[in-house]
Amino acid sequence: MTSTAPAPLSIAPATGRLGVLTPGLGAVASTFIAGVLAARSGQAAPIGSITQMAHIRLGHREEGRNPLIREFVPLASLDDLVFGGWDPISANALEAARVAGVLEQGDLSSIAAELEGVVAMDAVFDQRWVSRLEGTRVKDLPSKWDMALALIDDIERFRSENGCERLVMVWCGSTEAYQEASAVHDSVEAFEAGLKASDANIAPSQIYAYAALQSGVPFANGAPNLAVDIPCMRELSRRRGVPIAGKDFKTGQTLMKTLIAPGLKARMLGLRGWYSTNILGNRDGEVLDDPENFKTKESSKLGVLDTILQPEDYPDLYGNIDHVVRINYYPPRGDNKEGWDAIDIFGWLGYPMQIKIDFLCRDSILAAPIVLDLALFMDLAARAGQSDVQEWLSFYFKAPQPATELEPEHDLFIQQTKLKNTLRQWMGEQPVTHSEAG
Repeated sequence: MTSTAPAPLSIAPATGRLGVLTPGLGAVASTFIAGVLAARSGQAAPIGSITQMAHIRLGHREEGRNPLIREFVPLASLDDLVFGGWDPISANALEAARVAGVLEQGDLSSIAAELEGVVAMDAVFDQRWVSRLEGTRVKDLPSKWDMALALIDDIERFRSENGCERLVMVWCGSTEAYQEASAVHDSVEAFEAGLKASDANIAPSQIYAYAALQSGVPFANGAPNLAVDIPCMRELSRRRGVPIAGKDFKTGQTLMKTLIAPGLKARMLGLRGWYSTNILGNRDGEVLDDPENFKTKESSKLGVLDTILQPEDYPDLYGNIDHVVRINYYPPRGDNKEGWDAIDIFGWLGYPMQIKIDFLCRDSILAAPIVLDLALFMDLAARAGQSDVQEWLSFYFKAPQPATELEPEHDLFIQQTKLKNTLRQWMGEQPVTHSEAG
């Protein structure tokens, strides 16, 4: 029996310029911008970007339809992207890139003028949330409400001066100190009253999220901060008809966990313990050297295994796991993070085995294509009339924000299927189930 294809969504075309705004213009944002500039001038391929490099299968295998994703869905072109951002330290993207040291001077020289033209706006910054950083390029205003209004003004000025038809915002700033939601986050009205009272429970990332949503700008959260996974932001997202997504870019060690853990579970191999330690020396490492900021990141990293392995369903295999995460600031390593994983597994008759992973990764190199994909997909979602949490983008996050009260999905392969099937559905194609007939 042939099933009927879903009706495609009405998606507005990606005409005009798309402004990509990043709170935080440090290692990740400057690497992202440099990579896009290099890709659109033909100097480098956008490796790691699903929107630019990946194909998507349509229909049955024998049909042979396998277009690039960027040719299947109406995404904005790299040529249409305009960049802006806020930073409490760097004056522009070129300075940020040089300080971060992710890219070599030879890779920056041909795009130096364009990078220098991406001038950082003064940031909303509060050292209480990132005690290891000292901000010098910050908004000195009487209240958090004034800061929110200043950000809204920045957004509109950027839109006007750069002739942008649409904007998106992707948080590329630091991990903030750990917090849990409080009464000020319960509703939009409570949050606005808190802004006017400069409530201590309102973090800078939440002020950026508020300003973005009030300005009709989609917001994706690349850090484990409590930014849009609070009731007031979901309410504002729905009111304004603007999509949100988060949180915490899935880059190094957690990427490995979401690759390895599903494989262990697929083979019904047991897990006794997973010890993870990281050393990194960039600004993120310096921030995470503070216990309160580390606690925020730790909670993001620790939630991965339980959801994938389902210990309540498989107590004999996964009911007694010791999962430990450590992060150590080591300045000589810079942005070249090293993630060590010692994994204790067991198999037939309970015999123990071990897996050792030493991932010498480049954190910003892995994060940069995620920023690009989130910017393009969030813009697509906005043009498709979507609002609230975009759970189909869980593929990109360590701690995906769920759209319902259910736990988020962490299995990378299920996340990939969800992402691609959402695109198929929006474009009026059948989901791919990989059944024998398909």
